[in-house]
Amino acid sequence: MTGDIRTLLIANRGEIACRVIATARKLGIATVAVYSDADAGAAHVAMADRAVRIGPAPAVESYLQGARIIAAAKETGAEAIHPGYGFLSENPDFVDAVTDAGLIFVGPTADAIRAMGLKDAAKALMARAGVPIVPGYHGSDQTPARLAKEAASVGYPVLIKARAGGGGKGMRRVDRAEDFAAALASATGEAAASFGDAAVLIEKFIATPRHIEIQIFGDQNGAVVHLFERDCSLQRRHQKVIEEAPAPGMTETVRAAMGHAAVEAARAIGYHGAGTVEFIADGSDGLRPDGFWFMEMNTRLQVEHPVSEAITGLDFVALQLAIAAGAPLPFDQDDLAIDGHSAEARIYAEDVPRGFVPATGRLHHLALPEGARFTQAPIRVDSGVRTDDAVTPHYDPMIAKLIAHGPTRTAALRRLSQALAETRIAGVVTNAAFLRRLVLHPDFAAGAVDTGLIERAGTALQADPGAPAAGLLEAPVPGDPWSGLQGWRAWGDAALTVLLADGEAEHRIPVTILAPGRFRVRVGTETLEMALTGRDGARVQIEIGGQKQTLHLAQSETAVSVFGAD
Repeated sequence: MTGDIRTLLIANRGEIACRVIATARKLGIATVAVYSDADAGAAHVAMADRAVRIGPAPAVESYLQGARIIAAAKETGAEAIHPGYGFLSENPDFVDAVTDAGLIFVGPTADAIRAMGLKDAAKALMARAGVPIVPGYHGSDQTPARLAKEAASVGYPVLIKARAGGGGKGMRRVDRAEDFAAALASATGEAAASFGDAAVLIEKFIATPRHIEIQIFGDQNGAVVHLFERDCSLQRRHQKVIEEAPAPGMTETVRAAMGHAAVEAARAIGYHGAGTVEFIADGSDGLRPDGFWFMEMNTRLQVEHPVSEAITGLDFVALQLAIAAGAPLPFDQDDLAIDGHSAEARIYAEDVPRGFVPATGRLHHLALPEGARFTQAPIRVDSGVRTDDAVTPHYDPMIAKLIAHGPTRTAALRRLSQALAETRIAGVVTNAAFLRRLVLHPDFAAGAVDTGLIERAGTALQADPGAPAAGLLEAPVPGDPWSGLQGWRAWGDAALTVLLADGEAEHRIPVTILAPGRFRVRVGTETLEMALTGRDGARVQIEIGGQKQTLHLAQSETAVSVFGAD
């Protein structure tokens, strides 16, 4: 369905909802947000022209309620629905319901989504279209005996993969035949629990895998182009951490081969709109035209789309809206070119030393680096939260995406590292320090990337919890009328105790006030003298042992958070 889009409903929340609203506003399109009870005061609600409540906090009772979202669109006069990513973005039944209601779905057809919804069927379709696929078994016989036989035929090591879903769930690597039965039982059990589908695929395990994806766009007239590649090899437990474009070590020959395969994949299912064709490549001996294979297709806008926007100079959301309204692609493949290099880091509320578990809490202080918001620039910041917003357990804990663009890979990574250093968040622990260590890791800096890099680097990347130290003065000692008079003494040096919280660890630090701006601090068995040599608002300069450094302070009702030097 095509037509003029004057009012757009965004069936999502957080950063992606804000990002879509930003482009719609530039195009003069009115916007409607939907929200759950937990998001009544959220940034995307404040940013939209109108907002409609769709249910309680749990996503299954709100953002996954397609009928309520469609009703909100009809109620507000919206002609189109943009699904963002996640939630209902790849639900073909929702797409059918949207079009049956006479509305425009900003995305592909339900049939195209269904064609790519199950990995086994998608790979069979791709093989018929001439797209290379990883050697393996994608058949319907799911008996353990048949699967074990096929694994032996493929040759160990193999990868067991759930045919439905993604994100690493239902995925197991098996190195020996004697371990296959237990790994299969574990994978099918997790697949059934996660996706309601226990069926799996068996594929050859690639020892040095690189995850490279091709961004494609198609219009409703059958034209399809690719907008080059993104390298998403820096992963943790099959979840992307840092993405960049173009891919390190990519040659024009391999890019042309991958791009052609992606375009053929899209044409095979009559695809229109934004999509991503994901490939796994063997990085053991450089990228080769015969060394990559189809993994899956994401039939939506990707989280990391700003990386490709930066190197192409295009606004993908604007392009999505134009195509959904029936416009043809405004360019041919030969019109497209790569400009420089871009990289994106996703800042999450998560506790890195404790295994990257999601963190919750209120953002008492949120200072993101200076840069453009939701639009291209040397530093771009896409975020859907603000100071004092709460990170809840109901939704993805992403706080912001930092996107750096530069003339070269070195320049882009240098800008990304600086942007991460300028990120100061208090109230929840984050992975910001982990991300900066990763950007500065010598293997990554050299372009030697594959999906196992983070695991190989180990605890060296996880040493810092990514949270500032928070300082509290100790409460007055009961029965001591003088202990509450912090810093005042009739004679002698004033002394007090500061409670420092560094992630989960707490330290009580004795501090002696020697003079205004001069202190003696005892840390363990070491005694240091510290001087406050300058202050400009929240920025302070201290001197310890003849060396000066700059710190940044953020004060809440209960604590002062201290951020390290830039």
